[in-house]
Amino acid sequence: MKASGKNEMNKFTGKGLPGSFRNAFSGIRVLVNSENNARIHIFILLLVVIAGIILKISPAHWLAVVLAAGLVLVTECLNTAVEYLSDAIMPEYNPKIKKAKDLAAAGVLVSAIASFVTGLIVFIPALLRFFDS
Repeated sequence: MKASGKNEMNKFTGKGLPGSFRNAFSGIRVLVNSENNARIHIFILLLVVIAGIILKISPAHWLAVVLAAGLVLVTECLNTAVEYLSDAIMPEYNPKIKKAKDLAAAGVLVSAIASFVTGLIVFIPALLRFFDS
């Protein structure tokens, strides 16, 4: 990329590390404000964190929960980005754009299923221990 192109890109995205963080937090705001599914995922995550605290899950289980939750939120961000970009490029119906959107949505579904299974693996034994006490 030419130096002038890079400078133009910096003007668009914000300068340096502080600008990168501002952009990232702006993206999180867009996700939370515009996507019902993201709000549902975050609500479930809060319930999972509360359950983890009450059930005193192990550090290894916390790691699994954090990674699973992060995977879901990342795929939700990417799905939303694909939707916005697709709509900007081609607002009218296009079968190829539909496939791209469907694939991005499938990524969210796969990550949510993997997170759900992770939750079962972590929380079923924790619940059994909790009620045995």
